[in-house]
Amino acid sequence: MLPCSEACERNKGPILEILSGALQAHQLVLEIGAGTGQHAVHFARHLPHLAWQPTERAEYLDVLAARVQLEGPPNLRAPVALDVNEEQWPVDMVDVVYSANTLHIMAWHEVEAFLRGVGRVLGPDGLLAVYGPFRFDGRYTSDSNAAFDEYLRERDPDSAIRDFEAVDAHAVAMGLRLDANHAMPANNQLLIWRRSR
Repeated sequence: MLPCSEACERNKGPILEILSGALQAHQLVLEIGAGTGQHAVHFARHLPHLAWQPTERAEYLDVLAARVQLEGPPNLRAPVALDVNEEQWPVDMVDVVYSANTLHIMAWHEVEAFLRGVGRVLGPDGLLAVYGPFRFDGRYTSDSNAAFDEYLRERDPDSAIRDFEAVDAHAVAMGLRLDANHAMPANNQLLIWRRSR
């Protein structure tokens, strides 16, 4: 029995609703931290014009590969190992980078590495779409996010809900500009940056 994330099941519909409009003119998506693969399978199935490349750290790749093999549509590629800290990612250029619920798990230096990697592989007019909780102007968007951040820091001092302004500053340094900020269910955001021309 494959592991199943209840959060992925709850949020895949609202995320797809936005991605289906935002990604109409794109062809190749790189998903970073695909986890159980539920998003990859769902989005690839409903967006058949896209080639969807899921990735995960090597130690978590088996679970992802099992779901892709069992449930994946033809446009969902076999997953590959990707560590954001590595200088060389296993892709040359993509139209879109998508990642969900990863930045608050990574250490800050890994968030910086993630954005540098995006800067290297994202093609002209490409999009970076990041889903998850954020703080804005130093404030949480809800009391539950404040409690979640406390839990994250107690579990791992390097993890935390990230300040949007800090993430955005690094994205801008990589040649990206914020294109959309969608408020999502459960006090999350779907942020979309576009590669500046």
